Amino acid sequence: MKTGDVARLLALGAIWGASFLFVRIVAPVLGPIATADSRMLVAGIGLALWFRFTGFDPQWRRWGLHYAAAGMINSGMPFILYAFAALHITAGEMAVLNATSPMWGAVMSAAFLGERLTARRIIGLALGVAGVALIASPSIQDTALLAWTAGLAAAACYGFMGVYLRRWAPGAPAKGLAVGTQLGAGLIVLPLVAIWPAPLSPTPLILACVLALGLVCGAVAYVLYFRLIVDLGATGALTVTYLIPLFAMLWGALFLAEPVTLPMAGGAALVIMGTLLVLMGPGARTR
Repeated sequence: MKTGDVARLLALGAIWGASFLFVRIVAPVLGPIATADSRMLVAGIGLALWFRFTGFDPQWRRWGLHYAAAGMINSGMPFILYAFAALHITAGEMAVLNATSPMWGAVMSAAFLGERLTARRIIGLALGVAGVALIASPSIQDTALLAWTAGLAAAACYGFMGVYLRRWAPGAPAKGLAVGTQLGAGLIVLPLVAIWPAPLSPTPLILACVLALGLVCGAVAYVLYFRLIVDLGATGALTVTYLIPLFAMLWGALFLAEPVTLPMAGGAALVIMGTLLVLMGPGARTR
């Protein structure tokens, strides 16, 4: 792996790890739905302007409906669920839940695409379940249980995304998915903002965090991710999954004084080990 690829991988892990920090800051002020919708619209508009400048055509007429559907699966629903979870659990805990996405992908592929769950991948799934249980067990209460369930449901949405693309939208351009999913889901969710109005008025800090969520954690992160896919392949790019919880815990501890407990560290290690087994197992796909 070249030095530039290592730098991009670390940068992407740091950026996506920071997204959970920003959501923790924004969600109590704007509410879960407005938090999710604002980050999608900012990211979508930013990517649309960038791709127009670079001359990329997303082929809206051909892929528009798939962009909207995939956007709700990969952005709309999980962003709302994570924003709700952010009201009750830490950035590090959300990032660990997010790291189970490849495991959900393995389960979804077995259920919908008939892929075989090898012994290695089953062991990986078991380690992931044990890791989540280890982190959740000390603090489970009624609201925390709902938050953990929401985070796992969000990760399951990410896991289903690969199934959707392979079964119903093969050939959809990756760059088109980046901009189309953000704009499509952002426009669909926009009317729902009235369901959960902003509890507080946004401050300059909140607005800055929304811009960071959309432009940095959305638009810039997608550009970095696509470059990594070109340089390392899809499986190599997915190694960022291991870095996100580490950075999320670091940012949460530094900026929100969130504790990093021994069960959290141990659970994160189990989830990362399980993810490694799932991704690198013989049944793992590269896209």
